Amino acid sequence: MEEQQFAARYLEGFNPQQRAAVTAVEGPVLLLAVPGSGKTTVLVNRLGYMVQCCGIAPEQILTMTYTVAATQEMRSRFAARFGAELAERMQFRTINGLSAMILQYYSRRYQRQQPQLITRESDLTPLLIQIYQLVSDDYPIESTLKELRTAITYIKNMALDEEGIAALETDLPDLPDLYSRYQSELKRRGWMDYDDQMVFALQILRAVPAVLARFQEQYRFFCVDESQDTSKIQHEIIRLLAQKSRNLFMVGDEDQSIYGFRAAYPQALMEFEQAWPGARVLLMEENYRSGSEIVDAANHFVARNRYRRPKVMRPTCGSQGPLEIVRIRRREEQIEWLFDRVRQGEPLTVLFRNNESALPLIDLCERNSLPYRFKKSDLTFFSDKIVLDVTDFLLFAQNPSDSE
Repeated sequence: MEEQQFAARYLEGFNPQQRAAVTAVEGPVLLLAVPGSGKTTVLVNRLGYMVQCCGIAPEQILTMTYTVAATQEMRSRFAARFGAELAERMQFRTINGLSAMILQYYSRRYQRQQPQLITRESDLTPLLIQIYQLVSDDYPIESTLKELRTAITYIKNMALDEEGIAALETDLPDLPDLYSRYQSELKRRGWMDYDDQMVFALQILRAVPAVLARFQEQYRFFCVDESQDTSKIQHEIIRLLAQKSRNLFMVGDEDQSIYGFRAAYPQALMEFEQAWPGARVLLMEENYRSGSEIVDAANHFVARNRYRRPKVMRPTCGSQGPLEIVRIRRREEQIEWLFDRVRQGEPLTVLFRNNESALPLIDLCERNSLPYRFKKSDLTFFSDKIVLDVTDFLLFAQNPSDSE
């Protein structure tokens, strides 16, 4: 398809920055896309442009993003735009999914037994408890186990060595020993956890040139979405795969990086030109989602960050009313304030840190027969794990002989 024909059919209404991103195909490119800038729309149309205007085989394009849900959404939107048959030939994967594919290929080609992937907490938690008791001579509470799991994920995603592990600031003084014993026990059992997929995939790509060459030959164009949430080990896997063709399109915004505790590595965006000499940096700065008041406040707020690339988000929606800042000291007061707004019949959308944090407000709505809609509809008060634990304790106190 001719470029003008493609633009007339698919790019009507695109602004100049969006069009420049769609047509950026060759070489290393970093696209800094502010919130609400139409990033997914641009990514989907760029894939179509690569196939229909540049003659690139869909099988040679690998698109990676942060979550399985995001890969499914992108595939679905591509299929709706360019057809299901073409979408089936495209590769949309998480980096963990790509790592699993590398492990499977290596195991088949070299007839090596792949460790068993263990993802259920019910399998890993007893192992962590056992190791913690052995090292610390104490039983870990839930918050300690959570911190240990988070630390293990951080270590693997940051590719830390022994010195780096020892330097971590945590409330786990025995972390180096805990981590070492955990990895040894996984190996003894022939197990690997979710993050080990990336660790082993990176080891294979570094140690077995034939495997690296095979994937470099299969994929010549790489697109990475939400790259501000991508970890250091994930960036290294991407670097190895893309270093031959140098056709890397990385999309992100360091201002939106909120997963540092999970080892997100936005430094890769800041150092993109050093890692990829000759790289281009493109911007998408127009926000189509939020009113001018929100955009102006966000610009003012994020400008305080010192470690960021210069960019200014521009609103396209005009005014949507003034912002209100409410200062509340206690969580209970926050829930009461929200409930008062709901009780007055005001339409309200509430964002919570996690599902459990929504329970107090849901409880108030339930007790007062006020309608609400919860995205995860299967979560109710009495099915929450914390409430289930308390209920079990109460039932045990009432009838200690009941083994159930």
